[in-house]
Amino acid sequence: MFDPVLLRTFVAVADTGSFTRAAELLGISQPTVSQQVRRLETAAGRILVARDTRVVRLTDNGDAMLGFARTILAAHDEAAAYFLGSAMRGRLRFGAADDLALTHLPQVLRDFRQLYPQINLELTIGQSGQLARRLAGGQLDLVYVKQEPGTTDGRTVRRERLVWVAHRSLRLEPDAPVPLIVYQAPSYSRDAAIHALEAEGRTWRITCNVREVNGVLTALRAGIGVAVFPRVLIPDDLVEVTGTFELPRLGEVDFALLSNPRSAREPAEALANAIHATAR
Repeated sequence: MFDPVLLRTFVAVADTGSFTRAAELLGISQPTVSQQVRRLETAAGRILVARDTRVVRLTDNGDAMLGFARTILAAHDEAAAYFLGSAMRGRLRFGAADDLALTHLPQVLRDFRQLYPQINLELTIGQSGQLARRLAGGQLDLVYVKQEPGTTDGRTVRRERLVWVAHRSLRLEPDAPVPLIVYQAPSYSRDAAIHALEAEGRTWRITCNVREVNGVLTALRAGIGVAVFPRVLIPDDLVEVTGTFELPRLGEVDFALLSNPRSAREPAEALANAIHATAR
């Protein structure tokens, strides 16, 4: 009943909040995007997108269609991968932020390698900023990174709240400087922590400066400070301490997929779809 091409275009509009950005993401013209969304609305017999001059917003029916569209496309992609995946060949240079490896990502990569055995998957783990620079330099084909909400680059997989995290053994006096465990600059979570504390007049000191997530986890488990994590990434042996230590609320962070437009499209798109489908 619903054409997967139309559904994919509709999902792109919903994810980017823009007909223009959806067109850029899909590699088609903006009028084509508008036409395909109208065709989907005709097929559904409902208005899915409320349009005005400033913002694109889904209607209640659009929100419902988005859930159905993701399910249908995931099944479509899974079927295509099953029957066509083994025929896809090439090299895919994929980069992922090290803390995102704490999520479902390892399982996704294992499944991807089984479905596409002829693709040579090269994996790079690092910090988001470093990976984005390597992507821009043509050294990577696809990266899965954290970035500030509202950034127009790439395809947002999910949005998560940032929270303060520590080991349950940590004790902090109300008037004492907040002991911070942070990534080396530049770092989005580092900046979020410092700006939030300074906005409330809280003093702070850096007790550990690290390059990777294993360093953050080691320092947290040693009880030498607090760190900023997306809520979904908190390990079981650590706890959120925002309210415990009356720390300021933090903002949000986007998990996003950025692709190299000069790279082969099919392998990168296949992995991006797999990550997006399993992160719902």
